[in-house]
Amino acid sequence: MYWTLELASWLDDAPWPATKEELIDYVKRSGAPLTVEENLHELEDETQPYTNIEEIWPDYPTKDDFFFPEDEY
Repeated sequence: MYWTLELASWLDDAPWPATKEELIDYVKRSGAPLTVEENLHELEDETQPYTNIEEIWPDYPTKDDFFFPEDEY
């Protein structure tokens, strides 16, 4: 399983919290690349709902990871 920003971005609008099966159904309906679905199939826990992408990909960059002051733009 590997994630990139492009692949993980397909889950930005997912209906959180969601179980593994709900996420797989969502990416199928949204037209996400097959790699996203394959990555979700590799998740271990099928019944525990995930509350956000960080639970699936802990290294997912957040707003705090970018070092530019928003008030200047």
